[in-house]
Amino acid sequence: MIPAQVDWDSIVSSVFVFDNYGELLVLLSNSLWAGALLGLVGGLVGTFVMMRDLAFSVHGIAELSFAGAAAALLIGSDIVTGSLLGSVVAALIIGFMGLRARDSNSFVGVLMPFGLGLGILFLSLYEGRSSNKFSLLTGQIVSVSPVQLTSMIVLSIVVVAGLLFVWRPLTFASTDPVVAEARGLPVRTLSIVFMVLLGISVAMSVQIVGALLVLALLITPAAAAMNLTVAPARIVVLSVVFAELSMVGGILLALGGSIPISPYVTTISFLIWLVTRVIRGLRERGSSYRRGGSEKHPHGGGQDPHLHGQGPRGSPSP
Repeated sequence: MIPAQVDWDSIVSSVFVFDNYGELLVLLSNSLWAGALLGLVGGLVGTFVMMRDLAFSVHGIAELSFAGAAAALLIGSDIVTGSLLGSVVAALIIGFMGLRARDSNSFVGVLMPFGLGLGILFLSLYEGRSSNKFSLLTGQIVSVSPVQLTSMIVLSIVVVAGLLFVWRPLTFASTDPVVAEARGLPVRTLSIVFMVLLGISVAMSVQIVGALLVLALLITPAAAAMNLTVAPARIVVLSVVFAELSMVGGILLALGGSIPISPYVTTISFLIWLVTRVIRGLRERGSSYRRGGSEKHPHGGGQDPHLHGQGPRGSPSP
């Protein structure tokens, strides 16, 4: 058998189709606003996710959020509500278990396949349109209604306001929980509050980028920011900027194509991380080279004042 040739023109035309792009941009303005909101929330929350080393937990919450959304789809209820309930329940479970046990990663690893399997079960029982099933896993941006946008605005306000309220103590507890607890900060309460805010953020993200690729929004931008700086304020700003570039840029490309939004968002976020990782590597190489040079020539350029007939205070050497 002769293998069929790959029709690259057809593939490119399915990825980038800009016919009537201006009209689509006006019609789907809700999608752009939704993406901007997700970029803001994802950049802010992702910073604390990286500081608290909760990347694995994000994936576990996303799987139960997917299960909640699939259950809501099956019974004909609101998908946003189902996704939100699943996320918050998962966040609370992981938060409480993480406080009481050191093997929280193992618990999240057990919870993830359970949530994914439960969601697949609900989707297999659902007899509606297959596109609804697919969008829960890979995301959908073209169907953001005014009602959904309003709910996302409300949830974004809740998350941002909650983060601002606990920002300073949460930062302290995230960087040095032992000292924070010794100074009387309610470390456990702060952890639970943040997990609830994380659960809300995951539920918002699942609606747009899907349950399988939510890490591209809540992890990758913050990780890219940490490649460039260690200053907390700069990390937050860069994380939000990178998340906005990924979300809004992914939406703008997805509107001109025929594939889901998630591949665009994940590709942009990965390229941003890759560029920042290269910059970090170049900086580290330059820093190590300068350190090596200063160790080899501690007096700067290898010029010893004693070799020029001068003592330590400018007097002739003996």
